Amino acid sequence: MNKYIFDESNGLWYERQGDYYIPCLILPVEEEQPIGLWGQRHLQYIREYRKARYTSLLLSGKLNSYLADIDQQAEAMLSRLVEQMAQHQGITEQLKATEQMAWVGRMNNIGASAMEIVYQEIIYA
Repeated sequence: MNKYIFDESNGLWYERQGDYYIPCLILPVEEEQPIGLWGQRHLQYIREYRKARYTSLLLSGKLNSYLADIDQQAEAMLSRLVEQMAQHQGITEQLKATEQMAWVGRMNNIGASAMEIVYQEIIYA
């Protein structure tokens, strides 16, 4: 018996291991991209709650680029929201120079609010 056989009906190669022929499946090569904090959190979410989507992305070889894109979107949204909220609430450099603790407290509040929005709109969507 041959170690490898080709099945023309489905176009797959099979390798003999013991008495069985196992399909020779290889995942497509994916370009490595750095995944930041937001991408890691979304990865954890889809692994736990969106298993079909995770498996589909993993098997198609698009998981890494998908997570890098999610990370970029979340970072951009976070910085845009913080800037807009600070402008809307009238937080200026003048406040930072005169009342540092008040500025820090208000900016921390804005940052937490913006992070919550990013979680709801991008990470857990």
